[in-house]
Amino acid sequence: MPAEWYLDFVDTGYRPSDKDLVALFRVEPASGISMREALGRVASESSIGTWTTLTTMTPEKRRLMAKAYEIKGRWAKVAYPPELFEGGNMPQILSSIAGNIFGMKALHNLRLEDVRWPANLIQSFKGPQFGIDGIRKIFNVKERPLTATVPKPKVGMNSEEHAHAGYEAWMGGIDLLKDDENLSSQPFNPFERRARLSFKMRDRAERETGERKSYLINVTAETREMLRRAKLVKELGGEYVMADILTVGWAGVQTLRDECEELKLAIHAHRAFHSAFTRNPKHGMSMLVVAEAARLIGVDQLHIGTVIGKLETPREEVLALQEGMTNQRAKGGKNILPKDWDGTKPVFPVTSGGLHPGLIPELIDMLGRNIVIQAGGGIWGHPDGGRAGAAAVRQAIDAALEKVPLREYAKSKKELSRALAKWGYIRPK
Repeated sequence: MPAEWYLDFVDTGYRPSDKDLVALFRVEPASGISMREALGRVASESSIGTWTTLTTMTPEKRRLMAKAYEIKGRWAKVAYPPELFEGGNMPQILSSIAGNIFGMKALHNLRLEDVRWPANLIQSFKGPQFGIDGIRKIFNVKERPLTATVPKPKVGMNSEEHAHAGYEAWMGGIDLLKDDENLSSQPFNPFERRARLSFKMRDRAERETGERKSYLINVTAETREMLRRAKLVKELGGEYVMADILTVGWAGVQTLRDECEELKLAIHAHRAFHSAFTRNPKHGMSMLVVAEAARLIGVDQLHIGTVIGKLETPREEVLALQEGMTNQRAKGGKNILPKDWDGTKPVFPVTSGGLHPGLIPELIDMLGRNIVIQAGGGIWGHPDGGRAGAAAVRQAIDAALEKVPLREYAKSKKELSRALAKWGYIRPK
C-alpha cells in the first residue's frame, strides 16, 4: 500500500446528493504534480485525510471523505458529506473548505470560486432580518435606489463636524449617513458623542424634510464592545449598525446578528479587507463566496462594487454578486454553481467607490433600482458643498428614472449642472 492515498479522494464517477456541499475550485498544480493529485490533496486536507495512510482509518470514517468528482481544464468540483459541518457555524465551515488547502506545496495556485450550500446548512443560519423589502419599508421608498454618503475626509472630523455633515447630506436628499471602515471611536471623534450628536441632527433633518433618514454607524470593535454600541444605537432611535465583517470575523458577525435581532436593527456590511484574498483571480477566495456567507449569516446590506468607480471590480463579478445577493434561485453559469436559497431573504446591494452624479444613469442601467448608491467624494467635492452634492445625486437618480439625459435635466437643476461641470462623466482611477 502506498504511503500517500490522495487519489482515493478523486472519483470522477461520483454524483453528489442534494445534501452535499459542493465547492467549485480553480486549480493550478505545482510543477510535477498532476491535476488529479492536486485535487486529491484539496479534498483530503479539507475533509478526513492527511499526507499518509492511517492505522486509525475505518470504513465508517471513510464515508466522510470529500470527493473531487468533476474536472474541466483548470476547474474542478469537490463534494463534501453534510456530516463534516456544524450547522450555524460559519467559522467551522470555512475552516474546512477554505482552510489549510491554500498553503499546500503541491498547489501553485488555488481559488475557491463558489459554493452550493445544501438546504440543511442554509436552514441552520438566520439570513437577513429585513432584506430589501424590509429596508424599503423603513424609508417608505418603493421604487428608486436608496442613497448613502460618507463625510469626507472619512477620518479627521470631530463629532460636531461629522454630525453637521450628516445634516447637510440629509437635507440635500441623502437617505443614509455612513461611517467609513476605519472610523470607530478615535479620540477626535468618539463613538458615543458622534452617535448622540448625529442622531439628534438626523431627527432634525427628518422634521424639516418630511423624509425618513438613518445613520450607518460603525460599531466595529471587540465583540462585547460591538454589542454595547449596538444597544446604544437602539436607545438613540437608530435603525442600523454597520460592521466591517471580515476584520470583525465571522463569529463576531454571527453574534452581532443575534443581538440585532433582539434590538430590531439592520446590519450594513462593509467588506474592507476582502481584496487581500479575492483580488487575485488565480488564488484565494472569490468575493462571491464572501457575499454568500454574509447572506447566510444575515447581513441586510453589502458592498458589491461599481464596475465604473475607483475600485477594481470587473463587470461580471459585480453582476454575479448582485444576482447572488438578490435572487432566490440561480441557474449557474461560468464559474457559478446553481443554487436555491430556500427562502432566505435577499441582501440590498450597495454600490460605492468613486461615484458621482455623472455616473449614476449608467449605474442604474447596469444594476437596476434595487441598489444603494453611495457617493463620498462625488458629494463632498461638489463646488457648492455637501448639501448641493447630495441634491445633485438625487437629481441624477431622478433623471435616470425618468430617462432624461443628464445634460438636459441639468438645465433646470443648478446642483446637477455644477456637478457635471466639474466631473462630467469621468471614471476615477
